[in-house]
Amino acid sequence: MIVFPAIDLKDGACVRLRQGEMDQATVFNDNPAAQARAFADAGFAWLHVVDLDGAFAGRPANEAAVRAILDATDRPVQLGGGIRTRTTAEAWLAAGVRRVVLGTVAVRDPDLVRGLAADHPGRVVVGIDARAGMVAVAGWAEATTMPVHDLALAFEDAGVAAIVYTDIERDGVLGGPNVAATAALARAVSTPVVASGGVSGAADIAALRDAGAGIAGVIVGRALYDGRIAPAEALAAAEDGAPC
Repeated sequence: MIVFPAIDLKDGACVRLRQGEMDQATVFNDNPAAQARAFADAGFAWLHVVDLDGAFAGRPANEAAVRAILDATDRPVQLGGGIRTRTTAEAWLAAGVRRVVLGTVAVRDPDLVRGLAADHPGRVVVGIDARAGMVAVAGWAEATTMPVHDLALAFEDAGVAAIVYTDIERDGVLGGPNVAATAALARAVSTPVVASGGVSGAADIAALRDAGAGIAGVIVGRALYDGRIAPAEALAAAEDGAPC
């Protein structure tokens, strides 16, 4: 299982939100490039980057910070937030982003996601953010009546590289991931599932690893930044291997 350290960008800085609320942001590093280098030096194989401002605005808002991250390390970058058009997605892929994460547009324009996945094999990820089992979009600000599993199954034959599943209510509060819901989703689809939200320590990573559902990866944020888990502990708990 792969550990993806999270670099969430707000106003050009690395932050962590609490349950997706922009007014509940804690700044951990005002130099995203330095943070990316630190994660790479710690042994992480991938970086998971989110343009939080872009997610709310519907267009890229932290371009300079993302480009600085791309320049700072050779680690593959998985980028989400504000990617709502083919032009934006392909511009980021051309700039060196390894995989784009498409969330809101997966609900609003699934054919766009399908087309991008067909044209860029292995480089398109669907982001599914959920509250109480229902999909949320637009930076988690808008609720839908679409169940998580329905959205995931809609892309079963699309050739997407992975699904990033975020339990919003767990995100940034260090209360533990929603192992049961993540495992149920991983069992329901053939697409690799990456867990996000709530990881507070090595035991949480091990619980996802041992859930028996073949969860492919886990995104870890606040627990790494505040020292609750050391990078080496996170990697050991996941038995890190090749990217999904």
